[in-house]
Amino acid sequence: MDDASGPTAYLTVFMDYICPFCFIGALRLERLRREMRLRIHWQLLEIHPDIPASGRPVADIGYAPEQWRAMMTSLEAMAEEEGVDLARRERTANSHDALLLAESAKDDGAAAFYPLHRRLFRAYFVEGRDLGDRATLNELARQAGVPAATRERAWSDGSYEHRLQKNLATARKAGITGTPTILVGNRRLEGALPLDHLRAAAREAAG
Repeated sequence: MDDASGPTAYLTVFMDYICPFCFIGALRLERLRREMRLRIHWQLLEIHPDIPASGRPVADIGYAPEQWRAMMTSLEAMAEEEGVDLARRERTANSHDALLLAESAKDDGAAAFYPLHRRLFRAYFVEGRDLGDRATLNELARQAGVPAATRERAWSDGSYEHRLQKNLATARKAGITGTPTILVGNRRLEGALPLDHLRAAAREAAG
């Protein structure tokens, strides 16, 4: 539940747990949730489905070296603003199983989803854990209080695979090509925007 009272803003957030700017955006939305009532629909997208289960060197993702350096410089500045120390990563992970796990937790409600949501982001970006490893995901889910039944159905119930495909189709139909992308009111916000920008858009949408 949101900590604040007053009008509610409804947001749809397209994101992935291996997207660093999604991590920053999620941290800022957490801060905003303490100020005002937000109802967030998390549309989970697998941004690099081509990454094998064993992961892939960051250098092989496909960014030009100068583009990657600029992104990392921007990311490090944002992380410092949010008070987090990012782990140095040499490999990126396949996020598919993590997204299935999060979709399953969503069915248990916000009290189940948000602890896992936070744990996955922090494990990957702060602790350098491998979100492509199912044993690691089980450990993280247990730490977040996710019941065994929720974990088991995440990877056995085909409806969660269907949800991920539906999320992808929704994003494509809306012309969304990057994460994070936030839909709030009649606005589309792209990237890890400053808290002031998020606040202004949410207040306008809440009326």
